[in-house]
Amino acid sequence: MAPVASSSGSRLAAATGLVERALGQAVELLAAGLVAGEAVILLAGVVSRYVLHNPLTWSDELATTLFAWLAMLGAAIATRADRHMRMTAFIGASGAPRRTTFDAIATVVPLAFCLLILRPAIDYGVEESFITTTSALEISGAWRAAAMPVGFGLTAIFATTRLILARRARDALIALVLVAAITALFMAFGAGFKSLGYLNLIIFFVILVVAQVFGGAPIGFSFALATFGFVALTTRAPTLVIVGRMDEGMSHIILLAVPLFILLGLLIEMTGMARAMVAFLASLIGHLRGGLSYVLIGAMYLVSGISGSKAADMAAVAPALFPEMKARGAEPGDLVALLAATGAQTETIPPSIVLITIGSATGVSIASLFTGGLLPGLVLAVGLCAVVAWRRRNEDNSTATRATKSEIIRLFAIALPALALPFVIRAAVVEGVATATEVSTIGIAYAALAGILIYRQFDWRRLTPMLVETATLSGSILFIIGAASAMAWALTQSGFSIALATFMKTLPGGAPVFLAVSIAAFVLLGGFLEGIPAIVLFGPLLFPIARSLGVHEVHYAMVVVIAMGLGLFSPPLGVGYYAACAIGQVDPDVGMRPIWLYMVALLIGLIAVAAIPWLSTGFL
Repeated sequence: MAPVASSSGSRLAAATGLVERALGQAVELLAAGLVAGEAVILLAGVVSRYVLHNPLTWSDELATTLFAWLAMLGAAIATRADRHMRMTAFIGASGAPRRTTFDAIATVVPLAFCLLILRPAIDYGVEESFITTTSALEISGAWRAAAMPVGFGLTAIFATTRLILARRARDALIALVLVAAITALFMAFGAGFKSLGYLNLIIFFVILVVAQVFGGAPIGFSFALATFGFVALTTRAPTLVIVGRMDEGMSHIILLAVPLFILLGLLIEMTGMARAMVAFLASLIGHLRGGLSYVLIGAMYLVSGISGSKAADMAAVAPALFPEMKARGAEPGDLVALLAATGAQTETIPPSIVLITIGSATGVSIASLFTGGLLPGLVLAVGLCAVVAWRRRNEDNSTATRATKSEIIRLFAIALPALALPFVIRAAVVEGVATATEVSTIGIAYAALAGILIYRQFDWRRLTPMLVETATLSGSILFIIGAASAMAWALTQSGFSIALATFMKTLPGGAPVFLAVSIAAFVLLGGFLEGIPAIVLFGPLLFPIARSLGVHEVHYAMVVVIAMGLGLFSPPLGVGYYAACAIGQVDPDVGMRPIWLYMVALLIGLIAVAAIPWLSTGFL
């Protein structure tokens, strides 16, 4: 009988694989088309308004409608590709046999949430169908709202196919039984939760979330499932409210900058613009002791001002510098430590996705955040340079050659179009040509033209995979924002926000103590949750408190972002550190020791930024 069972399992896996590939490729192409369509629509709106003086009254509404579909399809693709953000530090230390079980649990959690939320999502679509837009389009709200049930349905399908194709029936069964048993246990207790009051916050938003996150479940789905349980079992609110809050949180037009800046980051890497900037910087100071380390710091500062994505920044810079740095005797551990530290250093450099998220969640002007983030990043860069100077003081640079003036001029001429891009982006926002969302499309058009006409490295064959990559990464980010928005709403309705505000306001010492507590909290949150979910959860609660204590909102934003960057890129919990190791192809263990001196320098810089508000607000 065993061969029959094995043959039956193989046929099921083969059939599942065919369906999964066909459906997956169709969804990927649709999502890629949506990314391209969003860029075209927003760029057309800028040209029509600023050049032709004939605004397109429908462009923002169409972009918002398509964006909801992009977010949900991207989230489904991220499930298929296992690209949702997860905390895997503890799973990695558990051994291979247990790791496969945890991976199965990480697949079952999204499946469970999607099955639970699917009916409320359908109801939400029906409710929205009675709303007609008031702009030139005059279409039913169901066109946008339908993205929610479709996205949840596709995510459930891809989670199911992942379980089947993994061919680990035992792990899948354990995961299914465990998640089903916990769900049944919570449902059995039912009305008993309503009598527990604030204790429910500990049960659902601490114990349940922490258990899921440390168990390797995707962070966004951990938030979403805990919020669903809280709303369904402890309140009288209909669960379709969760869908509405997620829809509102993840499809705000300001967040359209996320996929568009991710695409821009991929474009500057493909077209050779990043390599041109690195080569020019290397010609200036590459011959000095530690010169290429300074180039890495400077290149990350410049590239961050273009792409807005830390992963894209590191992927653009590291491959261009690491080989030569290793040839000069740099240790792999120190290289990846510096790369991770520069990732934390450049979190405030516009157009940072975290800054865009802060603007969306708290109402702070994104243009002000972009202006305020430049100098704090420079302060942190100086601290990192000081560490490099001390560590490289005995470096043998006898083999390094100094570039001639003619070579520097030649490399500057080559890099000039790339160096100009951050200034083009900033000028477009400051002069009112485009909003912080629309300006990304100007950067995309600029990078594409520069790649085609100047650098001649625009590879059309890579365009579709880049669009799919953009949709996948955007979907994973936006789903976290949507889930965190729903959780933040639940926390607010529970009265937690009032209790937190009262506690923070009664802290002795006023603004300085509030800033110190915020730094400690967001360093911790950055390591556990990453910047985006932490901001969406706690930004709306803490920013009003900061204002009431006389802390400028832009100053507070810089302190919070840098603190989260420290947590995000600090081992052993910070997932940004492991991303840097993957990009640099370095074992994480070898970077653990050298990174701490860089982190101390960043902490000193953070204290300076917190103590001197002018560093954040002096140019507003």
